[in-house]
Amino acid sequence: MDMKALLQRFDGRSRLLVHSLHSGAAGASNAQTVFNKQRRSDPDFTLNPFLETLCQQEACVHEDALVLKPLVCLFSEGFKRNLLCFLHVLHPGLPKDNVLHLLRCLTRDDVDNQWTCVLIKQLQRDIEGTRKGTLLTSDGTGKLKSLCERFRNANEKGKWAYCFEDLEAEDKETNMPVLSQKKRKSDNMDHDGDAQEDQQSKRLKMDFCPSEEEERLTEEEEPKIRTSQLQQSAASVSQARSDVLGSSKNLPDHMKAAVPVIKELLDTESAWDESSVSALKVFHECDPNEVEVLCSMLCLSEASEQSLPQFCSCLLELSPDLSHSTASAVITHLLLPKILSLAEPASRCLVTAVMSLCTRYPRPTCQALIEPVLQKGQTGSAQAEVLCRLVVDCLEPHHRLLVFRTILGVSWDEGVLSVIHALLDSELELSEEDFSLFTDQLCSQSPHFSKSMKFAKMLLSVLTKYQSHVNPACHHTLSSCLSFNETFLKKSLQAALKRISL
Repeated sequence: MDMKALLQRFDGRSRLLVHSLHSGAAGASNAQTVFNKQRRSDPDFTLNPFLETLCQQEACVHEDALVLKPLVCLFSEGFKRNLLCFLHVLHPGLPKDNVLHLLRCLTRDDVDNQWTCVLIKQLQRDIEGTRKGTLLTSDGTGKLKSLCERFRNANEKGKWAYCFEDLEAEDKETNMPVLSQKKRKSDNMDHDGDAQEDQQSKRLKMDFCPSEEEERLTEEEEPKIRTSQLQQSAASVSQARSDVLGSSKNLPDHMKAAVPVIKELLDTESAWDESSVSALKVFHECDPNEVEVLCSMLCLSEASEQSLPQFCSCLLELSPDLSHSTASAVITHLLLPKILSLAEPASRCLVTAVMSLCTRYPRPTCQALIEPVLQKGQTGSAQAEVLCRLVVDCLEPHHRLLVFRTILGVSWDEGVLSVIHALLDSELELSEEDFSLFTDQLCSQSPHFSKSMKFAKMLLSVLTKYQSHVNPACHHTLSSCLSFNETFLKKSLQAALKRISL
């Protein structure tokens, strides 16, 4: 059955969704955009007719016989994958029975594509709230077990390449050129090379312990892997430092001379005086490339947190102020790694240093610290606490707006919600376009935070403090957001929305 005949089975709105799900790799995202627009124009719009039509039986020819199949099975594999990804995002706000019925229809067909199989199983897991079974196919499970058995006996046979010999014979299409090259090279190595390989093999030795379905590493092997990762990390750091040393040859002599003076002050944590400020004046004389080299030579990212307040205090005494690029480079090297690595609340010294530089250099701080932390995609509570303090205590309204616009383009988590709430409480001066984009983002994120109290409180803040920004289009969008909410604040949110006069 061709696409035109398939489309005739759907109503007008559902056809738009079908078209968007057929738009290649971006199909799921396009369908979500279409759905959000449909919800804004009609808050009562649901996907039930779309899902029911996909489950309808349709006559088709299969192996020279006329059979009945669910309509969804007649679509391409690309459409099915996009549909499953689309439903994975929206399923918290959809009737569970309808979605499960559609998944049963999909599994009735012979699903050859392994990705589609995995997406079906994952969505079933999420809806039913279970983690039983495995996402692997029976064929994938068998291959994994076989591979683990080969790894178990690798030391007895002497070569890692042995682990893959039978696998290559089983599947000639799965060509492993890298392993083959290594094997050919190892055949031509002399005795010394073999000895070196054996030593490496001992360091990287891994024994896989297969369980019933999915294999995992034993606790005894994890320290060995962590040691190997640390060795690789140390090698990378060593290489980076070698690169810095090579670049430092191009620095003028007086800049090189300032490095040990500043490093000594950072390392000893001794009291800084006027001579210390004079040493920092070297930053005024650097071009952007020289600043990067200088910061790397000073190892600012490794400076102790206890030394930060004095160092930043001396930076603030420099006259004139540092250029935008220089301040950004210093903040990137000095503060960003420490903020990103926070696993617990920041120390008083770190907070003091961050706030002092942010107050003097707000735009560089936004671009070199706040934006990278938000764009990292995993804003923990410790990072969020620092960002909230900067937003509330250090930034001017136009810089807060800069951070707000950055947030509209990043993925949201609970930490980002805290920053948004802090921004909203500061009474942002939002344009009509800014507020419209924000409500669109709220609508797209609401299925992910249907049970989040932070998200519900943020919505309540929007409905109470930004009533004057709500036009009819935004009102529909916010109504769509509330339909996904499952917290005890839902009635309060609905009441707050009703109080907004258009």
